[in-house]
Amino acid sequence: MPESLVVPMAVLALWTILILNLIPIARIRAARAGRVHVKDFRYGESPSVPGDVSLPNRDYMNLLELPVLFYTACLVALVSRRMDPMMLYLAWAFVAARIAHSLVHLTYNNVIHRLIVFAVGLAILLIMWIWQLWWVLGPVQHTQ
Repeated sequence: MPESLVVPMAVLALWTILILNLIPIARIRAARAGRVHVKDFRYGESPSVPGDVSLPNRDYMNLLELPVLFYTACLVALVSRRMDPMMLYLAWAFVAARIAHSLVHLTYNNVIHRLIVFAVGLAILLIMWIWQLWWVLGPVQHTQ
């Protein structure tokens, strides 16, 4: 069923909302501890905001950048009604990669591990788009 593709989209959207909720938690904790002041957030995050406080915001931004191409690929599959199990597997793999990226980012934040997980997700997304193009365009036939 093509509509099953909505489930990984919804999971990633809910994950993004969960990460969004971490931002005020980190900021309020830091403000109560006297580590930041309200003015530090007047124009986003000032350089005086500690890294651990800005980390949830950065991860949230990551969840709004590359996943736009994921949501678009999924919508193309839904609208064109050209969805198969492979597309669904790829969608779930991308969601897993994005969640893994967030978990690495928000816990021990090893840059190499984060890069590897990001690259895996990017490769999956590229395959999703190639798969969609193949479905929509089919084999190119040359006429003379």
